[in-house]
Amino acid sequence: MVGTKIAGIGCYVPDRIVTNSELSQFMDTTDEWIKERTGIEERRYAVKHEQTTTTMGTAAARIAIERAGINKEDIDFIIFATLSPDYYFPGCGVLLQRELGITKTEIGALDIRNQCSGFVYGLSIADQFIKTGMYKNILLVGAEMHSMGLDFSDDGRAVTVIFGDGAGAVVLQPTDKDGQGILTTHLHADGTHAEELAMISPGSHGGHYLGKEKFGFPDANKLGSIFVTQKMLDDNLLAPNMTGQLVFKTAVVKFPQVIKEALDKVGYTTQDIDVFVPHQANLRISQFVQKILGLPDSKVINNIQKYGNTTAASIPIALCEAWEDGKVKEGDLVCLAAFGSGFTWGSALIRW
Repeated sequence: MVGTKIAGIGCYVPDRIVTNSELSQFMDTTDEWIKERTGIEERRYAVKHEQTTTTMGTAAARIAIERAGINKEDIDFIIFATLSPDYYFPGCGVLLQRELGITKTEIGALDIRNQCSGFVYGLSIADQFIKTGMYKNILLVGAEMHSMGLDFSDDGRAVTVIFGDGAGAVVLQPTDKDGQGILTTHLHADGTHAEELAMISPGSHGGHYLGKEKFGFPDANKLGSIFVTQKMLDDNLLAPNMTGQLVFKTAVVKFPQVIKEALDKVGYTTQDIDVFVPHQANLRISQFVQKILGLPDSKVINNIQKYGNTTAASIPIALCEAWEDGKVKEGDLVCLAAFGSGFTWGSALIRW
């Protein structure tokens, strides 16, 4: 049976380093406070008015394409995962296609809005396309420009200190080598607590979930915009929010569950894992999950200390750096897992 392999991988992070101490100039926080709760020491911010989620994704994609040993014209499908698109619509997939200069081929472009688990979801989708023979060179990109939408006041402290900008990309191709490539993927979601980790406005909900009074929406029977209101601007409601304790408690349960689900599917145990690349949400979550799985530090990839949480980009960036450093070798069993907004979560096992 045809499998799916990662033929090329690339990543890009902006040059600008933003330390915890720099953030403390804008909000009531300290380097010690941030490191104790998240493990983050610094993150990268893109250059506003010059860089976007798409341009960073394009930079990572060019590297992945070159390492795959193909030309950009060989790409026959694009999957782009992000929660911070350049535009509300259209999505970044077509913008990436334009940036790469491959619009003449008119290949399809799919956008995924699964936030932290977006890359794993995209990997699963690409795997199905390749196994059915529909496509032979799929470009999967995860990229984020969080810095353009963060609240740099005390109100936004709990969220803002966590996130950074960056992009990662892979080229996926068929392989007939026995046991190589993506062995299994598992995707899950539970929308019960969707608003506990979300950027609710702007949106088309019209106050449906949280009450019209809070957002000051106009009379529904009158003409006028309810997508963005003056009250949203005045009350600083156009920013992400997170109930951190609930997210943490749920993540440390779902992470091990979905990893075990993948291992059971192919008849492996945690001891068979050579490299574990968790979504870089919070170093404390990764360490907690590592302890449950019983994995040594040498098998776990963490780079949140340098980049913060880059959401859909975090796994491909971490995987790319691990591969570049020689920590991912041919024949290794690589485990990827993510949990995030939605709530959505997933896992993948790959024989490199």
